[in-house]
Amino acid sequence: MNDGTNILLKARFNPILRSYIFVYVAFFLFVSVIGIPLLIVWMLGLGQWYSKHYYELLECELSETTLRFKKGIVFTVEKTIPLENIQDMTFIEGPLLRKFNLSIFKVETAGRSENKGSEMELVGIEDAHIFRDRVFDQRKKISDKKNVKSSEFVLSEIKESLLRIEQLLSK
Repeated sequence: MNDGTNILLKARFNPILRSYIFVYVAFFLFVSVIGIPLLIVWMLGLGQWYSKHYYELLECELSETTLRFKKGIVFTVEKTIPLENIQDMTFIEGPLLRKFNLSIFKVETAGRSENKGSEMELVGIEDAHIFRDRVFDQRKKISDKKNVKSSEFVLSEIKESLLRIEQLLSK
């Protein structure tokens, strides 16, 4: 990571994800009229190559203050989300995902626009529920530290105000 914080956990991805990507794209090529000629190319080798490389390039890391992910081959998406901005983490499982024993891990953040969708969606994280719990635990640690600092600041402001009042009263 470039932000200088320690990486606490790296997500592992289920190898079956390669097969899921292959079947998922093949299905949509098959049901579209334009995709049928492309389906032949997909089945003859492009699909296996793409699925393998997409899987190998997936990254998701939890650090002390952020959640970073990277995915894609042709169009690469890399995002770093501050943990304090995370509002919700959801799992989505459709029929095809259940067939492959996979789920989509979806992270939503504060201030996101409804029409933009979620900030992050990753398919196939192994032990995704454990990963989510670790993210929530780290988020809580940050929130607790922030609350303590905020309380200390307020108390110091109150103390300074009381000292000023005492000085005024002593005059």
